[in-house]
Amino acid sequence: MRILFSSTPAHGHLLPLLPLARAFRDRGDQVGVLTAAAFGPLLDAEGIELLPAGPTADVLFAESGRRTGVDAAADPRPEAVADFFAGTRVDLTADDAVAAARAFAPDLIVAEALDFVGPLVAAALDVPFATMAFGPAIPAEFTDGMTALVGTRYADRGLTPVPARWHLDPCPDLLQPPGWQAPANRIPVRPEPHQGPGTNASMSTSTDADTGTDADAGVAASGERPQVLVTFGTHFSDPATLTPILAELRTVGVDLVVTLGLTASAADYDLGGSAGEGVTFAAFTPLAELLHDVDLVVTHGGAGTTLGVLARGLPLVVVPQGADQFLQAAVVSASGTGIAVQPGPDVPETVAKAVVTLRTDPSYAESAHQVAAQIAAMPTPADVAAVLSAALA
Repeated sequence: MRILFSSTPAHGHLLPLLPLARAFRDRGDQVGVLTAAAFGPLLDAEGIELLPAGPTADVLFAESGRRTGVDAAADPRPEAVADFFAGTRVDLTADDAVAAARAFAPDLIVAEALDFVGPLVAAALDVPFATMAFGPAIPAEFTDGMTALVGTRYADRGLTPVPARWHLDPCPDLLQPPGWQAPANRIPVRPEPHQGPGTNASMSTSTDADTGTDADAGVAASGERPQVLVTFGTHFSDPATLTPILAELRTVGVDLVVTLGLTASAADYDLGGSAGEGVTFAAFTPLAELLHDVDLVVTHGGAGTTLGVLARGLPLVVVPQGADQFLQAAVVSASGTGIAVQPGPDVPETVAKAVVTLRTDPSYAESAHQVAAQIAAMPTPADVAAVLSAALA
């Protein structure tokens, strides 16, 4: 079969699709991804075809900001989010996407939850589609506006929106927001921390045989300083934001592994006279590799990062910067798997105190293990690919 994935051109949206894309690829299906051309090298390494359509995220943010006067990434108010995903991106991508997809001739389209191009393409080509969430259910105050806005784009093309046949959901029940109800078409799918090509995330770390989680998560190896991973993803790793946090964390007796995102370098960080002591900087590296020997994680709360960390049973400190990260912070706090630190002048000190709390209060690691056990019980991407293939056949 021919399976086409469609994604907003951002790592946080595309990477959570890769485990299922690999599962179809490994079954022998022809797999393609519809997104911006900039992701060609990443997909080439996976042996997955790129169908380039639409501009990169920076171009989309600039155009959406011009239209609305709001930076949808830094200030995710519903009307700005709606314009970015369901207005600007559709306007600048949909026609090229329909043409590329028509040539690919998919049997199924899988669109990530905030991709409104894939469903429109499915309507134009009259093929079934599935949505795939990348985190907890998105609040109706956002989805209603996006659905209403994209409806005008269907009308402009003489198309009628059709519902997704399946809703693929990597978020375990323990992390869903209050009042959440599973949709009738929901198929759970086990999330994985992002891994490099040719590796197996489920085998990339020492695990507990019963839960699939790090056996010593939340507890430093005997006689060693705890190791904390600090990762603010690809878009939000701003040295100006992270440097004060890192400086404060160095005062609480931990070693740090710090991701640099896509553009920063270690030279961008000024940590004083003993710079580098107890701090290791890492260029873009698959999360599954970074989680080796880590005791806890400080993160911006990207959905893929949050689920990937909790799949390993590790507690988190979530410091939301924008986008949907405030939602991740809320569910992490509510589930007891970590501590949310809201914006304010005392963020560095609060983050350091939260790290100390996670090190000394075992309840957070226990809750993280409970979530990890629930994740481990979810169907694997290979299981879900088999179910969808059978349904399509």
